[in-house]
Amino acid sequence: MFRRSLFLALIFSLGTSFAEETRTRVALAGDSTVTDKAGWGAAFAKLLGPKAECLNFAGGGQSSKSFRDSGNWKKVIDSKPAYVLIQFGHNDMPGKGPKRETDPATTYPENLTRFIQEARAIGAKPILVTSLARRTFDNGKIRGELKPWADAATEVAAEQKVPLVDLFTRSVELHNRLGIAESDTFNPPGKDLKTTDHTHLNAHGAEVIAGIIAEELRKVAPDLAQLLK
Repeated sequence: MFRRSLFLALIFSLGTSFAEETRTRVALAGDSTVTDKAGWGAAFAKLLGPKAECLNFAGGGQSSKSFRDSGNWKKVIDSKPAYVLIQFGHNDMPGKGPKRETDPATTYPENLTRFIQEARAIGAKPILVTSLARRTFDNGKIRGELKPWADAATEVAAEQKVPLVDLFTRSVELHNRLGIAESDTFNPPGKDLKTTDHTHLNAHGAEVIAGIIAEELRKVAPDLAQLLK
């Protein structure tokens, strides 16, 4: 009886390990708006079916430059994913310091292109995601200060012939339609009572944005979309 139980336990363990090893890996590379706690990462992972797993390497304060310099991009490559969703821009902007800032006309597209080439070199399929728009309004409309970086990502996707999830355009359209009050329902708690966070996402915001990403993937990456629920 003991031997039979041990044998069954071993079979179950091997079967579980095999199932985990055969799941398709989807890696996320990005800044805090992609993380599990402050972005759409965890909500997106919940949309994947049992044949896929989500590995989130996004980090707070990361730019397309610092993500490589900090060694996070190497972790993405070492995980040997089948797909890599890449979203930066927020910390590439001026004011973030020389260790993070990039130029949307030169260094930013160069960084994205290098990510694409290195992902392809290991057999992974890269997918660019344009920056999530900040929910800051001017005269009732989204300010859209991330547009130069979103436009640069769009151009790189076309040049490199990779799928593009235009999250910037979709999120601008969404919040212009919702307006200020409804858009504020996406805000997580601020650092203090005087601070309002218009950049990151609470659980509700993450679910909505992850749903938009899933919609776009069904249009531009049908092979990956098959892994969604």
